[in-house]
Amino acid sequence: MTPFGARLRMLRRQRRVTLKALATHLQVSSAYLSALEHGHRGRPSAGLVHQVNEFFGLIWDEAEELSDLAKLSHPKVSLDTGGLTPEATALANRLAESIHRLSPQTVAAMHGLLDRDVPGEVPGEKPRLRRAAR
Repeated sequence: MTPFGARLRMLRRQRRVTLKALATHLQVSSAYLSALEHGHRGRPSAGLVHQVNEFFGLIWDEAEELSDLAKLSHPKVSLDTGGLTPEATALANRLAESIHRLSPQTVAAMHGLLDRDVPGEVPGEKPRLRRAAR
């Protein structure tokens, strides 16, 4: 499941909206929405995210959060480590090989490490997950 898919499912369940009803309103298939929720489809378009925000009445921070989650929701990520250090390339490869074995606590800890301020970067500039993994 992707971050966007998890949030979409949570919104639907909280507001008691069926997959079919949301799909009809958004003019997409139920199968497409289900695939989005389960991480079997790539990140949704900005237009679809906007429609979801309107449907659920999300504004300001909630709408921005959903947009940020959509940006973080590509289920098949590739990394270009060309020009980086051998250590960075090794890290990318190790993560690709072992991510499926990481516990939710380890994933949350890694988010914490990545969220720390890096010299020369503006804090809060990059979208990130704001909820800790369970």
